[in-house]
Amino acid sequence: MKPGRPMLLTSNPEKVLLANYNGVDLNRNFPDAFAGLRRQPQLAEKNREAEVRAVIGWLRTESFVLSANLHGGALVASYPYDNSNGGSELVGGASVPPDDDVFVHLAKVYSYNHASMYQGDRCGDSRPFLEGITNGYQWYPLAGGMQDYNYVWAQCLELTLEISCCKFPPVQQLPALWTENRKSLLAFIQQVHLGVKGRVFDGSGVPVQNAVVEVEGRTNMCPFRTDRHGEYYRLLLPGNYSFTVTYPGHEVLTETLNVPHGPDRYSAMKHDFMLRRITTSANPTQANPTQANPTQASLTPSCDYNLRLEAGGVVPGPTWTGLGAGLGLAAALRSLVG
Repeated sequence: MKPGRPMLLTSNPEKVLLANYNGVDLNRNFPDAFAGLRRQPQLAEKNREAEVRAVIGWLRTESFVLSANLHGGALVASYPYDNSNGGSELVGGASVPPDDDVFVHLAKVYSYNHASMYQGDRCGDSRPFLEGITNGYQWYPLAGGMQDYNYVWAQCLELTLEISCCKFPPVQQLPALWTENRKSLLAFIQQVHLGVKGRVFDGSGVPVQNAVVEVEGRTNMCPFRTDRHGEYYRLLLPGNYSFTVTYPGHEVLTETLNVPHGPDRYSAMKHDFMLRRITTSANPTQANPTQANPTQASLTPSCDYNLRLEAGGVVPGPTWTGLGAGLGLAAALRSLVG
């Protein structure tokens, strides 16, 4: 079963539509990052399904760091991107995101802690998956999915977890499914402690919203930004990373951090960035966050969902939450992230 995708049964028992009451597949109804790159028109938000609008609104007020949506019909951990523009992200048949190494790690954590997913060939009617994981696009292209939406616009790294070969497992199989997935779900949740977290302070020592926090070598379609509390969170594997922090009226700050493995300690590395105001003699171009070149900017999807801008101005920013699962099932791990 796919949370958020109610099943519409017809008089033909062999025909099942993955749709809501309006006959719309909700996991094809989210804004698609690649549609804009192909100059394809996007639905206005008011014309999207009510369930999708509710999730989009939820993500504007409550950002998640890590999430998963649970599906049935296969046994595999799938990760972004689900779609592609046929551009530089397309590598060897896969649509590769900037945080591909982290996504592969997350998928393997789930697969290898599962009773049998890591074997990759447990479902006789589906293709084998090496180590029980797959890039979503390499499996099959999907436009308008929640997985890509969460990653591109909501700063949330999400997996699609196919947890049963049977699309509609009978109720008597549910206890066994829980047993098979319990360890992997807990191990996945623990990965919220990967990387580094902290706050960005302006020249007066006040935490600031919408400061851009970028990691060298990871050019996200929509830059990761701080929330209303000035908090940021970047899921990263252990290693050295160069961070660049930009905020209007302040000098661009670049620092290199040695990021350890946090899940074993149940805490990501904590690091705050302290910005300095631009003096009158400083280069005024430093006052604005890094801008893409005009050609690149014209091909980049709108980041309004990340900036949380509406007609009336900036809406209240989010509070960081550890993990959300599915469209209707969320585990708010404030105690883990804080």
